[in-house]
Amino acid sequence: MSENKYERIGKEIINVIGQDNIESYVHCATRLRFSVKDRSKIDDEAIEKIDEVKGVFYNAGQYQVILGTGTVNKVYAALRGNQPEQENDQPKKEANSAAKEKGIRRAVRTLADIFIPIIPIIAATGLFLGLKGVLFSDAFLGLMDMSPNDVPENLKTLISVLTDTAFAFLPALICWSAFRNFGGMPIIGFVLGLMLVSPALPNAYAVADINSGVKPLMVFDFIPVVGYQGKVLTALVVGILGAKLEKRLRAVMPNALDLIFTPFFVLLTMMVAGLLVIGPLLHFVEAGLVTVITGLISAPLGIGGLFIGFLYPLAVMTGMHHLFIAIETTLLANTGFNPLITLCAMYGFANAGTCLGITIKANKRTVKVTGMSAALTQLLGVSEPALFGVVMRYSMKPLYVMIACSAVGGAILSLLNIKANSYGLAVVLSPLMYIYEWNQLVVYMVVSILIFVAAFIITYLFAVPKEVMVEDKDQKLSNVS
Repeated sequence: MSENKYERIGKEIINVIGQDNIESYVHCATRLRFSVKDRSKIDDEAIEKIDEVKGVFYNAGQYQVILGTGTVNKVYAALRGNQPEQENDQPKKEANSAAKEKGIRRAVRTLADIFIPIIPIIAATGLFLGLKGVLFSDAFLGLMDMSPNDVPENLKTLISVLTDTAFAFLPALICWSAFRNFGGMPIIGFVLGLMLVSPALPNAYAVADINSGVKPLMVFDFIPVVGYQGKVLTALVVGILGAKLEKRLRAVMPNALDLIFTPFFVLLTMMVAGLLVIGPLLHFVEAGLVTVITGLISAPLGIGGLFIGFLYPLAVMTGMHHLFIAIETTLLANTGFNPLITLCAMYGFANAGTCLGITIKANKRTVKVTGMSAALTQLLGVSEPALFGVVMRYSMKPLYVMIACSAVGGAILSLLNIKANSYGLAVVLSPLMYIYEWNQLVVYMVVSILIFVAAFIITYLFAVPKEVMVEDKDQKLSNVS
C-alpha cells in the first residue's frame, strides 16, 4: 500500500463521521478513537465499507474505528500530515480524551496506559524463559547425551541475563511509564525505579529465603527496608506520586533552579517515602492480593476458573479488562507464573469460534466478508472486530454461547493447573507461553482447540442470528440480474 491510500482511508472516515462532529481523536494499538458531539449522525455501515476498516463500536464515550495493528498507526500518521508524534504527545491526548471518564473506568484506563507499554518486554522475557525451559530440560539434553550439570556455567549466566533482567528491574520500567503517563520526566521515574531495586539494598528474594541468611535493614529499629524486586504496587504508587510531585515543584520552582533542584527534591522525597513508608505498607497489600487471586484460581472443582472465564468477556465489553494486566504483572513478579491469562485466554478461542460459526452459515454477504476478517483478526489477538462487529451485533444468543464456552474452558484449565509464564501473547500465539513444559503446552493446546470447535459447532447449529440469514439488497439484485 502507498501512503496515499492511508490518507484516503483517513479522509473517508473523517468525512463519514463529520469534521464538525469530531471533538478530538487519538489511537491505540488497533483503533482510531473519536470523541464526537453526536453519535447518532454517524453511519456505521458507511464506515465499515471503507477499505481496511474491520468494524466499529461506541464505548466509554468514544466512537472507535477498528483498523488493526500497524494499519491504525499509518492512518493516524496520514491524518496528522505524517508529522512525527512526540513521546509525550500521546499521554497528554489520552488524558484529554479521558477527562470525561470518572471513577473506576478512569482508574482502569490509567492502569492500562501505564502497563501496556511494558507488555512487549514481559512477553519477550516469557519467550526466553520458555526456551530456557526447553533447552535445559532433561528430555532435550538427553538427546545430546547431556545432563543439566553438563551445561557450562558461563552459558547459564548469559541466558540468565535474558530471562531475569526485566523482572529484576520491573519497578524501574513501571516508574518510567507512570512518569511518562502523568506528565513527568520519564528519566526521573526510571532512576527512581532503579533506586527501589538498588544493589546496595538487601535483595527481596534473598530476604524471603530463610536459608540465605540475608536480613533486611532496620531503620529506627522497627522499619524493615529491602529492595523491591518484583513489587508492582510499590513501583506504581511511587511513580504516580513522584510524577505529581514533580509537576507541582516545577510550577513553583524558579527557572534558574528548576533543572537541578526539581529532580533533586523529587528523588530525595520519593526515595525516602518509597523505602520507609509506601513500600513496607504496600508489601502486605500486594502479598494479600496474590494470595486472594491464587486462591480463587485454585478453588475446588474449577469454580475459580469458571468464574474468571465467565467474567473476562464481560470485562472486555466494558473496557475493564485492562485491570487484569496489572494483576498479571503482580502474579508474574511474585510467583514466576501467570495462571490468570490462561483462564482469560479461553475468551479469544470462544470468540473466534462463535464468530466463525456465524460467518460460515450466514447468507448476508457483508457478514461473510467482515466476519471472516474478524475471525482471523481474533485468532491473531485483536478481539473487537469479532466481538462488536459480529458476535454482539445482531443477537444475544451468540454472546451467551461465547461466554459459556469461555467459562467452561477456564474451569477445565483451572482443574488441570495449567499456567503461563508470561503475558501479551494471544490466541494462536499463546501456546508459546507454555513451551517451558511439554505437559502444560499439550494440555493447553488441546483444551483451546476443543473450546474453539465447541463454540463454532454450538453457534452454527443453534445461535446464528436470523438477521444474517437474509441477503443484502444489492446481493438480491445481482442474483436476479
